[in-house]
Amino acid sequence: MAGPRVEVDGSIMEGGGQILRVSTALSCLLGLPLRVHKIRAGRSTPGLSSGGWKSKIKVLTRPQHLSGLEMIRDLCDGQLEGAEIGSTEITFTPEKIKGGIHTADTKTAGSVCLLMQVSMPCVLFAASPSELHLKGGTNAEMAPQIDYTEMVFKPIVEKFGFIFNCDIKTRGYYPKGGGEVIVRMSPVKQLNPINLTDRGCVTKIYGRAFVAGVLPFKVAKDMAAAAVRCIRKEIRDLYVNIQPVQEPKDQAFGNGNGIIIIAETSTGCLFAGSSLGKRGVNADKVGIEAAEMLLANLRHGGTVDEYLQDQLIVFMALANGVSRIKTGPVTLHTQTAIHFAEQIAKAKFIVKKSEDEEDAAKDTYIIECQGIGMTNPNL
Repeated sequence: MAGPRVEVDGSIMEGGGQILRVSTALSCLLGLPLRVHKIRAGRSTPGLSSGGWKSKIKVLTRPQHLSGLEMIRDLCDGQLEGAEIGSTEITFTPEKIKGGIHTADTKTAGSVCLLMQVSMPCVLFAASPSELHLKGGTNAEMAPQIDYTEMVFKPIVEKFGFIFNCDIKTRGYYPKGGGEVIVRMSPVKQLNPINLTDRGCVTKIYGRAFVAGVLPFKVAKDMAAAAVRCIRKEIRDLYVNIQPVQEPKDQAFGNGNGIIIIAETSTGCLFAGSSLGKRGVNADKVGIEAAEMLLANLRHGGTVDEYLQDQLIVFMALANGVSRIKTGPVTLHTQTAIHFAEQIAKAKFIVKKSEDEEDAAKDTYIIECQGIGMTNPNL
């Protein structure tokens, strides 16, 4: 089964956990042995450690990468060497992907959403249905919140021709984690390409502002109210429905607060802005940060927000046919995902400025991919 070994430089481009996530997932899917060296050489803490979108916090969830790698190993009974905290090189030899029940636990507030990102493409090409028990942070810094995964990622990624069920058992926050999500999905024969190039106009704006643990409900109401005021300055003609929520004690571990706001368009595009509370940051500021993030994502004219871009790349690379998405400025995470999808899966991507008239004055791009038409050998 094993092809020639793929050599990956873990220090280039994004230079973080994302390289590990994309390269091990593709290695597992394609049955290619992999060596990743110089892991996180570009980061403040080299070696296997924390993970996520913005590495401002040097060592947040050190075991997070490890639990992702170990999960991929377990999904396919592969062999993994060098997977210790602080390691700068790993080798991975995949075997056949199998379904069934798999558990991954970051033992910290490491993101369950990032565990989902790395494992989902693999289990789509398993021999039988899968149930993934993912433990860690559900609403953690530097990673998508589970609400984003449910409300934005899920409806869009299902356009590739599969469905998954995401059951939030317990929510977990920084620094303790303790959250648990169960993801269930059945394998597919192939993935369909997607075409997301028509943005439409915004028809709905809604969201949730939550508090958990000891935080007073007033904090949720204040976050929601501040976000609504901020959005109204720019979008006056839509009702903005942000629900304040007190997470039930038995469904949340630890203390936390945060907000996610979604904008939906007439063509079914979804955009989000979100923010998490931190000690000493007042509630209004958290609400305003999320609102401003959403408004920025609505200005660029793309059909996906800046956080969805890179999460779609692996699926586009595997799909059977040409996929197109329209985006705002192409993020470093997206460029990194494209680089490794081309290197490892041999998919072909073209990124070009959008030529549509309505995008002329905007920083809008089309990412086009000729997918490899990956076929599930088990079905």
